[in-house]
Amino acid sequence: MPRIVYIEPEGEHVEVDVEEGYSVMEGAIMNGVEGIEAECGGACSCATCHCYVNDEWWDKLPEMDVIEDSMLEAATERRENSRLTCQIPVTQELDGLVLKVAPSY
Repeated sequence: MPRIVYIEPEGEHVEVDVEEGYSVMEGAIMNGVEGIEAECGGACSCATCHCYVNDEWWDKLPEMDVIEDSMLEAATERRENSRLTCQIPVTQELDGLVLKVAPSY
């Protein structure tokens, strides 16, 4: 089972095993990761699961689609490495994925 490393807004590292087929957002919600609110339930319509993906993982993620990109335009503190965790499916290739939960203000 792939292990995902979430760095919460206050810096706490939370490592969890997430079953393939779930999204990175669902893994965070199921394991109580602070800062991932997922108000829309994963419908890519709220940006409350915004994160920053560590550079070494960027090329292993699926490409961002137009809907995710436009939703991130409204996100607080968007960066080059911003993604919505609801749009990242967990696969074995992502075992060890490290991401930082974006702050919510």
